[in-house]
Amino acid sequence: MAIFGDEDPFGAAVRKPPAHHEIGQMLDTLSLDELSERIALLEAELARLENARRAKEASKRAADSFFKSDGG
Repeated sequence: MAIFGDEDPFGAAVRKPPAHHEIGQMLDTLSLDELSERIALLEAELARLENARRAKEASKRAADSFFKSDGG
């Protein structure tokens, strides 16, 4: 019977954790597993950002080197 809707028989809401983390969101309702998943997600995103920054820094260094060696 669908009396509880999206809740389990014990009253706790059945929810699927989002595939993203919102900065500043409440963490009180997350389980240890959900917190670990969020940490892994954020670590992967941090690594992606660091890789993008390194690529841009290398590109900027190459451009700076090219224009400085021009002798202009």
